[in-house]
Amino acid sequence: MATYGIPLLVLATTHSAALTGLAFALEWVPRLGAFAFAGTLVDRHGTSAVLRTASTGRVLVVLAAAFILPAQAAGVGATVTVMLLAALTGILSECSYIAAETAGGVAGREAGERAHRVQSVLLGIDQIATLSGPALAGLLLEWVGATGMLMAITAFSLLTGVLAPRQEHRAKPAGPQPVLEGLRTGWSTLRALPALGWLVAGLTVSNLATGLLQAATPVIIVQQLGHSTADVGLIWSAAAVASLLAIAACRGAIDRFGLWPIGAVSGTIAALGCLAVSFADTYHAYLVLIAVLMAGEGGMTVVLRTVRSRLIPADVFGATLSLTILLLLVPFPLAGVLVAAVPPAQLGHLITVCAALQALGLFVAFARLRTAPALRPSFV
Repeated sequence: MATYGIPLLVLATTHSAALTGLAFALEWVPRLGAFAFAGTLVDRHGTSAVLRTASTGRVLVVLAAAFILPAQAAGVGATVTVMLLAALTGILSECSYIAAETAGGVAGREAGERAHRVQSVLLGIDQIATLSGPALAGLLLEWVGATGMLMAITAFSLLTGVLAPRQEHRAKPAGPQPVLEGLRTGWSTLRALPALGWLVAGLTVSNLATGLLQAATPVIIVQQLGHSTADVGLIWSAAAVASLLAIAACRGAIDRFGLWPIGAVSGTIAALGCLAVSFADTYHAYLVLIAVLMAGEGGMTVVLRTVRSRLIPADVFGATLSLTILLLLVPFPLAGVLVAAVPPAQLGHLITVCAALQALGLFVAFARLRTAPALRPSFV
């Protein structure tokens, strides 16, 4: 709800395409900073403690915004409020995300040869939230207003903190790593795992196109095509349905064909879908083609999470996970800056360029991974 709903809130509050793109960037830049220390915090304090703390902080931030925003008229005060909301929720959401991903990595290692099935289930949980979150955010913003949407985010954040399982944290024998040391550890581990490195590189390039679509879709759908914020949320919910179906199909497909073929096919689907989106000029075309793109993204994410849980050593998992996600998310604030800088009428051309880069990046990455032992069928 926060990832897709807050940019919609900025657009509804400011009516500015440039500020919407800037808000998207502000939502993601602090997340990159959070990854510099979130993995170290998880390694030091455990997943549950970090998840509870981040969720409680998000409750306080969003609740404050829900009370402050209605008291401000549209203008500088409201703009500053929604921009700060985007930045702070970005930090807190990514701290809780790192904690959940680390717990998922543990579950994958414990599953052994069936790690890809565990990752498919965990990713399915994520996609169910992505299915309901954007649509709910858009509907609440359209029919109830900003306060209703923010109160819903507050409620879900509170439930996360309350329902987080209690887990015994095992301290690392060598003691907690400083932040910079954690990043160095993650980088050294990634360099020692070329299969994971190439996969992360390809998906990083791909994420520039995906992030650009996320940042530009509210502007294109609301301002250029004349649809509502609820219609924007519906696009990403439909995309989540397609991704869920792809994730479910990947479980059996990886058992039969292996990781590399499924990753390559998923990358091809994502690249073709994104190229087609750049030429779309109707709402229904956007809805269908973004769903195709995200189906491909879902398949590639199953492959990434499976390789990541298999290859990264347990004692450096948190730090290495933080670095890999940091690299994967670098394109998102850049995408927001591009949307803020480019005139709305030129967004279609910008999407075409990024789609071409995505296709090239995925082709090179999977070509290099074709003979990687970690992605051979026997590995599964």
